[in-house]
Amino acid sequence: MSIYNYVTLASMLLMALLILVQTRGASLGAGLGSSGEVNTERRGTDKTIYQLTIITAIVFVMSILLGIIR
Repeated sequence: MSIYNYVTLASMLLMALLILVQTRGASLGAGLGSSGEVNTERRGTDKTIYQLTIITAIVFVMSILLGIIR
């Protein structure tokens, strides 16, 4: 197994964990597109988790692309 496979696996697991930890839009209506929350600004740990999720998703995609190229 190459290093890209390990990075892909680790980033996939971390991204899944980060997505499950996020608390915004936890209601059923949010899943269907109608969130009842008025506050749309992320603050504190919610913002940090959101940013880490984006970074992890970028690492995940890049590791897949680099694994395909090599």
